[in-house]
Amino acid sequence: MDFTVIAGPFGGVTEGPAWDGEKVLFTHIDASQILAYDPIQRVTTVHLENTNFCNGTMFDKDGRYYGCEGGARRVVEYDGKIAKPISETYQGKRYNVPNDLAIDDLGSIWFTDPFYEGSGGDWSNDRSEMELDHESVYKVVRNNNGYDDSIRVTFDTTRPNGLLFNLDHSVLYVAQSGRNIDEKRELRSYPVLKDGSLGEAKVLHDFGEWRGIDGMVLDIEGDIWATAGTDDGGPGPSIYVFSPEGDIKEWYRLNVDRPTNCTFGGSDLDTLYVTTLEGYLLKSLTSTKGRIWYP
Repeated sequence: MDFTVIAGPFGGVTEGPAWDGEKVLFTHIDASQILAYDPIQRVTTVHLENTNFCNGTMFDKDGRYYGCEGGARRVVEYDGKIAKPISETYQGKRYNVPNDLAIDDLGSIWFTDPFYEGSGGDWSNDRSEMELDHESVYKVVRNNNGYDDSIRVTFDTTRPNGLLFNLDHSVLYVAQSGRNIDEKRELRSYPVLKDGSLGEAKVLHDFGEWRGIDGMVLDIEGDIWATAGTDDGGPGPSIYVFSPEGDIKEWYRLNVDRPTNCTFGGSDLDTLYVTTLEGYLLKSLTSTKGRIWYP
């Protein structure tokens, strides 16, 4: 696979790519913008502004668009240009810096809440701003009138990052992505139990001392496409394709450093779009198709 830079750099981190049926929406975190790349016109425009350092975004199966606004410490639904809060606190305390999200087949929102220094703006450079004493994954159940209070579902994570369901939503994959040398960098799988909680984690891949997974997307075969790595050492900036058991089926070295996230798009959902820490958007044609909720 050959990856081509199609937009950027934008002078800050790009993240949260999501295909809306015609364009790739992706976040420019530092500018608090959501950008839109049109693959037909080959132009990038501003889709939304004032998004509070929004990171991960995702559509549900009905086309509702959600984002993790790290600067505002909340998860929101974007209704046009209006951000409607979905969840802002856990047990009365503000979240750390909500990062990425996944949506199950019942419409519940699952999201990660690490505290990566600086990722929510200047205030987040200071870890004393943390009100919670943990960095966890949460679930917000959708009901007839909106959403219930959030439920904490992991008790063993520090700095959880990307997350992703398997094909039948019986497993939640979570990237445990520490920055410090003493933190773990792993791809984990958690069984989803009948009561909606998570069982004990299994480590599918250990990245050791090197930069682990940031973002992930699933293909129609159930394989995990993940962004990881850096030019600082190890395998380098990469796209990994993992089997559900954690075997590396494919591996692609990128010529742009620190990929942050990825999604499938295009008319056949066979184009992989990749964002990066330096603010690029890349693409490559694949031999598979993405399993994404919308359209």
